Amino acid sequence: MDFKKIVSQYEQQIYEDLVGLINIKSIREDELKSETTPVGPGPKEALDYMYKLAKRDGYDVVDVEHIAGHIDFSSGDETIAMLCHVDVVPAGSGWDTDPFEAVIKEDRIIGRGTLDDKGPTIAAYYAAKILTDLNIEVNKTFRMIIGTDEESDWQCTAAYFNHQPMPDLGFAPDADFPLIHGEKGISTFDVMYSMNDITDEHSVIDDVTVLEVTSGDRYNMVPDQTSVTLRIKEQMTRVIQQFENYIREEAIEGKAFVDQGDLILTVNGKSAHGSTPELGHNAMFDMIEFLDTLSVDETFRPFMEMYKHEWLNNLNGELNDMNYSHDVMGDVSINAGIVRYVRGKQAHVGVNLRFPTGYSFDHQIEQLRNRLGQTFNIKLNEVQQPHYVDPNDPFVETLLTAYQNQSGDMTPPFTIGGGTYARTLDKGVAFGAMFNDSEDLMHQANEYISKKQLLDATAIYLEALYLLNEK
Repeated sequence: MDFKKIVSQYEQQIYEDLVGLINIKSIREDELKSETTPVGPGPKEALDYMYKLAKRDGYDVVDVEHIAGHIDFSSGDETIAMLCHVDVVPAGSGWDTDPFEAVIKEDRIIGRGTLDDKGPTIAAYYAAKILTDLNIEVNKTFRMIIGTDEESDWQCTAAYFNHQPMPDLGFAPDADFPLIHGEKGISTFDVMYSMNDITDEHSVIDDVTVLEVTSGDRYNMVPDQTSVTLRIKEQMTRVIQQFENYIREEAIEGKAFVDQGDLILTVNGKSAHGSTPELGHNAMFDMIEFLDTLSVDETFRPFMEMYKHEWLNNLNGELNDMNYSHDVMGDVSINAGIVRYVRGKQAHVGVNLRFPTGYSFDHQIEQLRNRLGQTFNIKLNEVQQPHYVDPNDPFVETLLTAYQNQSGDMTPPFTIGGGTYARTLDKGVAFGAMFNDSEDLMHQANEYISKKQLLDATAIYLEALYLLNEK
């Protein structure tokens, strides 16, 4: 059966339905959440959009607390799930187009979520749709599970599996081909700084008083911009000159300006996914290194020293002995994704740490607590343990066969530092939709999916479902 030829007959429909999904600004917005929009109106609108496609095409839909749900394309004794998400990270800076107005070019579709995870979601949807359109007997339940909080706290899958049964098998089209059979553990935590001794947050005693620092939007994104508000006691011009010399010498993009008597400094970095911080450039690193050249106030200095010793240029834990390496799953990765500092009110660093099987997470956190002392405390948000499926499992081999048949690539399956919905299943793997030659702009500006990638992934998913149906 020529699966690529079959998929080509649906090409324009695939593009149109993806554009509709991209144009929904499905970012989590807690300030706008309600009983019917648990993580904000955008993710709920995107979930409803997928329900609308399903009802248009005649499939059954089940909603779970307006935060997740599923589409059943067929019925049978065995349930095989495709786990997708329709929420996206914030756009960030540096886009050449509106990130929430999809642009179709000759070879690609541009917009936030085209790679992560709206493009693969539409590819998986059409694979299941096409399978049921074929003149064959479908004897299994092929189910698409859709979440709306994957980029944050996974409230969606928690709610879903509180109400719905565990599928027998499943894959998440939210990573790379050929197949990912293991995922590192993931934790997010905040290092909180106590400033109880500050009574006047605007008092200026030292030469340079740090009033505010803002860096990053998400734990799992490398910050691409950092801003600092300084109150200068005297010689503001000298500080500005120092900053301008610094960004010029270090080839950093930044600017300095005065607002209501305070000096605002900004630097730009490069965003990347929190699982691969080495692919980005953390803007906070540059800002901390500059601030360290100034006579900053004694309230900010302990916070700065903590950041320098624990997180500055520390992407795999070597600099603070939080490192570990596994022969299959690789190294620890660390992303200091969020910094918030408001003098006299609150200060914290939000960290995303990913770790392989064998890592003593609890011990490492306790050691960190001991190093930080009483001035700081750690607030653990969530810890997900590593996930692993035997690469020789028949389910894995079936998916690999479909990929190999469609691509001709015999690359073996592997493990990653990222986290996908696959880890929520008893037997789940991540399966595409990134190819070896795909440009990885997940969580970055100008994110796009090539038309070839979108259609090839659909054909792979179609053959995979076809083969699974025959088992």
